[in-house]
Amino acid sequence: MMVVGITGGIGSGKSTVVKMFSQFEDIAIYIADDEAKKLMNSSNEIKSKLISEFGSDTYQNNTLNRPYLANIVFNNKEKLATLNAIVHPVVNKHLQDFIKYNSNKKYILYENAILFENGSNAFCDKIITVIAPKDIRIQRVIKRDDSTIDVVKNRIKNQWSQNKKALQSHYIIENITLSNTESQVLKIHNYLT
Repeated sequence: MMVVGITGGIGSGKSTVVKMFSQFEDIAIYIADDEAKKLMNSSNEIKSKLISEFGSDTYQNNTLNRPYLANIVFNNKEKLATLNAIVHPVVNKHLQDFIKYNSNKKYILYENAILFENGSNAFCDKIITVIAPKDIRIQRVIKRDDSTIDVVKNRIKNQWSQNKKALQSHYIIENITLSNTESQVLKIHNYLT
């Protein structure tokens, strides 16, 4: 079973590109961030480890207290690494089960914003990186998250650069105009199948 990783920096348009891939019925799509969020609320293993590491306020009414946890990990690299060490193994196991379940598909599209940063690229057969000019990325995130330019620039600075990701990828999608992006998606899907 071929696993195709898809990644890109904040505001590059990964979600838009993944939506374009979803038109193909012969593939299965796994969005790591969405699955991690679900697992953080449903996995007893994750819950007990997070509570013992970050305190009982990590969950309220049996639901992850995202603002509380974000406040702890976003400005502390060690705490973020601890969070990732708790969540990623469970997500990786979940992904492996997803791959087995979808073995009849042409390939699995595995979307992960931090594919390289967390080493998930190791179990991808091919990798697609979505890129866009920095000013476009900043404008997209400001509009999407109602954020400030400084907050967005800081988030970009904390991620791997587009060039570093692109150099380690098999395919690059430059996501500026939707029609051009769509034709790139179609071309890559045709190569992969």
